[in-house]
Amino acid sequence: MYKIYEVNDTFKMSPDNFGKEIEEVANKTLRDKYEGTLDKDMGVILAVFNVRGISDGFIFPGDPSTRHSVEFDVLAYYPKVEEVVVGEVTELMDFGAFVRIGPIDGLVHVSQITDDFISMDKKTSTFVSKKGGKSLKKGDIVYAKISTVSIKNKNIRESRIALTMRPEGLGKHEWIVAATRSNKAPQKRKDGKAKK
Repeated sequence: MYKIYEVNDTFKMSPDNFGKEIEEVANKTLRDKYEGTLDKDMGVILAVFNVRGISDGFIFPGDPSTRHSVEFDVLAYYPKVEEVVVGEVTELMDFGAFVRIGPIDGLVHVSQITDDFISMDKKTSTFVSKKGGKSLKKGDIVYAKISTVSIKNKNIRESRIALTMRPEGLGKHEWIVAATRSNKAPQKRKDGKAKK
């Protein structure tokens, strides 16, 4: 889920920046500090914008830099359990498929790809189902549901997101269309003939 947060913080302006516009320095400093980081409460911070309310600077003894209070907004992505997401399969492993959802990858364990038995075809680097003829390869776009989220503060690489594609209406687009068509089989009338 993408969300905008209002943040209050301070930034440090070193003497080599004293001749520059303070707004420019604030924007660069805050972007360098926040963008691409992970916050346990907000999620992955994608962008810093709308920097405002920059205070007059104050100096600590022994440090020639000025410090300024500031307000700004951040756009962040935090995956929520039960959220349905669309993503691209980025990597296949024996144990499952990694799917890029926004700025982070989630894992669909092999047991959560489909209801049918599925295994890896090493020659084609594709998951193939035994009965239903379903296949999954790198680059496929899929619909999945987030089943668990474990966000490790400040560390995107150690955070874990588990996905499932087993519920009806999830998986590759072709799977969803095929399931919809099979559910629309002709209904029989009371006399046993198919309805038109």
